[in-house]
Amino acid sequence: MTAVAVAEDDALWAAVADPTRRRVLDSLLEHGEATTTTLAEGLPVTRQAVAKHLAVLNRVGLVAGRRRGREVRYAVQPERLDDAAEAMARVAAQWDRRLARIKRLAESVQAEAEINFQHQQGECNDRSQDWNS
Repeated sequence: MTAVAVAEDDALWAAVADPTRRRVLDSLLEHGEATTTTLAEGLPVTRQAVAKHLAVLNRVGLVAGRRRGREVRYAVQPERLDDAAEAMARVAAQWDRRLARIKRLAESVQAEAEINFQHQQGECNDRSQDWNS
């Protein structure tokens, strides 16, 4: 992955990390297109806060605004949303591989500990038999 691609992914992750921005995206997906005022009516934030969240989402290409008269109507950009889903799936697959390695390592350590414990128990039993003899 190039440095530019990593920076783009980082910006994307930062944009969707905020729960309010995810709610803005959900609302846009539900309504198709909406103004900042319309979006703010359904969220516990001001219109100005919605505008700032939309600016972040716009910078990473998840939404785009289109001027209609005095209003700017925002909509989700499906292509970029697909790219985002693919990026998230790649990261999820990386984490699945990492977690599988950690699990194998933990199971190996546990198995070794059990063998050592059984070996120690056997030595203790051998010693107690020596004492009893």
